[in-house]
Amino acid sequence: MKHTYRSKTAFVLAWVWLAFVAFNVWDLIVRFNGKPSLIALAVLGVLTALVYAVALRPATVFTEEALVGRNPLRTTVLPWASVEDVTVSHAITVRHGEERALRLWTPMSSARERAKAQRRGTPTQRRGRFQAEPTLSRGEQAAMEAFAGKTHADWVGDQIRERSESARRRGQDAAPARVSWAYDSIGVLVAALALVVVAAVIP
Repeated sequence: MKHTYRSKTAFVLAWVWLAFVAFNVWDLIVRFNGKPSLIALAVLGVLTALVYAVALRPATVFTEEALVGRNPLRTTVLPWASVEDVTVSHAITVRHGEERALRLWTPMSSARERAKAQRRGTPTQRRGRFQAEPTLSRGEQAAMEAFAGKTHADWVGDQIRERSESARRRGQDAAPARVSWAYDSIGVLVAALALVVVAAVIP
């Protein structure tokens, strides 16, 4: 089963931007007035290409066989058994063969999110006879304990470790990572560059 993890905030904001761009492109086409409209289209094209590459494309994907890291310009497919170490700070870094490292673009943990997680992991002291907070079920309590002091990035890092250990126990081969260019991002960036050239050339 495939699981995809990404920055929800960046993903939502990117789609809001695309809706904004769609409206403006329609308006520029309807009210086309030559070079100023072309320049505006070129600017929107460049910004949209950057938004796609940085906010929409990046994702961390779990498949049955491998960890797939989709970064802005490259895609890395790393078999689970090849994962040697996982560290989580601002981003998740996965180390594999010959001291190589895969830095995942998402999910990331901001300083604010980490501070919030630390506060969540600190037990609160309750005083008095009456408790205003509702009593949690066993499942809710277990979930709180599992996430105590952890950000989403920490949790995903733990899942990567567990899957890599499980793959080694099953005897999966530690094959080298496969890295390929992100042709979708490159195509979008080339199209944006073409718009810039057209806007610069046409008088």
